[in-house]
Amino acid sequence: MKLLVLGAGAIGGYYGARLIEAGADVTFLVREERKKLMESQGLRMVSDSGDFEQKVKLVTSNDLRDKYDLVLLTCKTYDLDSASDSIAPAVSSGASVLPFVNGVGAYEKLDLRFGKDKVLGGVAYIATTLGDDGVIKHLGKLDSLTVGARSGKSIDLAKEFFGAIGKTSGIRIYSDNIDQALWDKWVMLAAGALMCCMMRGTVKEILATRAGERLMNQAIDECSEVAKRAGYPLSENTLNDIRGRLLDRQSPWAASMMRDIDQGKTRLEADGIVGDMLSHAEQFEVSAVLTAAAYTNLQVYSARHGVADKR
Repeated sequence: MKLLVLGAGAIGGYYGARLIEAGADVTFLVREERKKLMESQGLRMVSDSGDFEQKVKLVTSNDLRDKYDLVLLTCKTYDLDSASDSIAPAVSSGASVLPFVNGVGAYEKLDLRFGKDKVLGGVAYIATTLGDDGVIKHLGKLDSLTVGARSGKSIDLAKEFFGAIGKTSGIRIYSDNIDQALWDKWVMLAAGALMCCMMRGTVKEILATRAGERLMNQAIDECSEVAKRAGYPLSENTLNDIRGRLLDRQSPWAASMMRDIDQGKTRLEADGIVGDMLSHAEQFEVSAVLTAAAYTNLQVYSARHGVADKR
């Protein structure tokens, strides 16, 4: 199996490195500037699960000619269109796509462009960052990856990839219902993100307030009701796990989007994570007052930073 990883950033670089360790044939599709840096210092990663530092195979969009079996698509939701353009030649040559992208809206767009038979499903629970020095840092020890086919025609390919990623460290799961797994994560992420971003705080800080627990529960209820009406009801175990994460009074967790706000970043995944959840709520006539308030808050932030409203 020949794998093409779009970018060598926090997620793509991490899992690409792990796959190389497991003996997989991996090439990174990167921009020219990133290619020059990696040619000089290699791909570097720091992790409690094992560091990685070595030269890797690189390609830019200008010389993307080889054929690949699968493209790992790791990007922010606001970069999806340009990322799709970058991998289109590889898909046209026969590759399928395995996205690790937040929400389900990205999958809807990818299905329209490449066809659902070509788009597998992937869910990653991991905290990684890419430093200014080009080094990927794995924060903490959590590394859980779930993959699966979203079409009967991609089952063999999904299982072949799972055979490769299954040789790497971390929790590795093959799901026969990957679309449900995508919704499970989106509910957790959207509920946590809308609260952290609107309140500008961590889970611990939010729950220390008078109404924090009640509002966090409301956020979970709104998002899980959307999933239910969309045909993807969360199991009791999944809901308990989400409440365990987002109602932990000692948890320092905060959505990465809130940390982006703290750093004054202008581009946020507000549309793909919170805005799209609100759109689905409106579609299924779910009362989502808190979700609407949070998205309004994020729209105001974006407008103040000169980012046009796309909705």
